[in-house]
Amino acid sequence: MRNGAGAAAALALAAALPACGSARAGTGAVQEVRLGMHWSTFDTNAVEVRRGVPVRFVYVNDDPIAHEVLVGDAEFHRRHETGTEAAHGHRANETDVPANSTVRTTLTFDEAGEVLFACHLPGHYAYGMKGTIRVV
Repeated sequence: MRNGAGAAAALALAAALPACGSARAGTGAVQEVRLGMHWSTFDTNAVEVRRGVPVRFVYVNDDPIAHEVLVGDAEFHRRHETGTEAAHGHRANETDVPANSTVRTTLTFDEAGEVLFACHLPGHYAYGMKGTIRVV
């Protein structure tokens, strides 16, 4: 997964998530996906996006507590569920979403398949804050 933030970030993300790519200048079409959070749940646990098309994710957190949305493969999520990183700032595939806020990020997925999204703040994943992005 690469983002529009620069070559170094693109290479780091590509190494972490080879099934994803970056927003490409001049492609024109952007798919928008809204992912809401309320009562420590996502409003959907399944999203479908098109391969090779930039996807603008709009994360809407209606909770009075913070959440995060992490996008990656199963191994990526295993590391985050047991990791110690308390905050991510804003990486294209690792986005902090403060209480009662809306945050946007753009990703492009270069390969068909499935990628997972989740919130790994303490207890949130176990509570069910996870889902699948199906890339077609």
